[in-house]
Amino acid sequence: MFDYTKTVVGLDVHKESIVAAVLPPDADRVALTMKFENTPAALKTFVERLRARGPLKFIYEARPCGYQVHRDLTAQGQECVVIAPGLIPQMPGDKVKTDRRDAVKLAQLHRAGQLTAVNVPSCDDEADRDLVRGREDILTERLRARHRLSKFLLRHGLVWRETKAWGVKHRAWLRALCFEQGSLTVTFESYLRGLEEVEARLETLERHVLELAQKAAWRTVVANLRCLKGVDTLSALTLAVEVRDFRRFPSACEFMGYTGLVSREHSSGDSVRRYRITKVGNAHLRRVLVEAAWAYRQPDRTGPTLTKRRESGSPEAVATARRAQERLCGKFRKMVGRGKPAQKAVTAVARELAGFVWHIGRLSREVNG
Repeated sequence: MFDYTKTVVGLDVHKESIVAAVLPPDADRVALTMKFENTPAALKTFVERLRARGPLKFIYEARPCGYQVHRDLTAQGQECVVIAPGLIPQMPGDKVKTDRRDAVKLAQLHRAGQLTAVNVPSCDDEADRDLVRGREDILTERLRARHRLSKFLLRHGLVWRETKAWGVKHRAWLRALCFEQGSLTVTFESYLRGLEEVEARLETLERHVLELAQKAAWRTVVANLRCLKGVDTLSALTLAVEVRDFRRFPSACEFMGYTGLVSREHSSGDSVRRYRITKVGNAHLRRVLVEAAWAYRQPDRTGPTLTKRRESGSPEAVATARRAQERLCGKFRKMVGRGKPAQKAVTAVARELAGFVWHIGRLSREVNG
């Protein structure tokens, strides 16, 4: 039974403005809509105006504006829920979208119990997560800078074939290149300098990320997740900061769904049809899990590097990691042996790997309390 004792306020939040729709208790229609500036002062004035209506509950979508509105409302003693945008029900015939209609829809759907709330991180957790995501952004910039430089050289018939690209010898070859035209020299030096600047930024961020992994809040869970084959410090820390508390997922299946690695399904009667993965969920988790899953295409062996990593993990985490290694290596081998493409086999392995990550993450959090 839904709570009709509180006034529900749907908020459509934008950079410059907020549109609010007020749904009174014991009502199905909005009684008031208004628009005001997206500033703490204007939001406080709006809340003061509604206090006479009794208990309030604010609803808005998790969008690029972040969680600042949630924190401002919480600081004023108000209840606020942030909604997952991708899980808002959509009517096929609804072709009109305005800020007012969005705010009204949020209020009405929440009153009907049809919205899914997201877990709002603390300021410290969000700062740690942004640092790790910032490193990922720099990795993308480095890839683009390398492509610009290598494709520029390719257009002029300069291709490195001796050893692996971007190694010591390749760098020495790049610095020794000369061009007859001055314009080409300026362009080449600009591309090379841009790459070196990105790499310097990446080195700085990676140093800070490795320091973050030793922080008390993440040290135990990172050490335990590193026991898994294919998961080292940077991957483990990414998993930890993106999830924060694995205990908020009651089951491994729910965590797999959160990663977007479960299959789409359209079944009716005796017909069961499954399609590609949903990709609905945390893309950062999904990327790390798929990258780690490629390690399980190798034979089920434990090398000295993995053995050393497991020395810092708890006995329960090591035992879980060994079970995961045995099962997932065998799963990949069986799927490829049945003719499945390697990419599909890796995706299936990544989905099951998420279950083992969830189990180790819960053990780590229970130890830390």
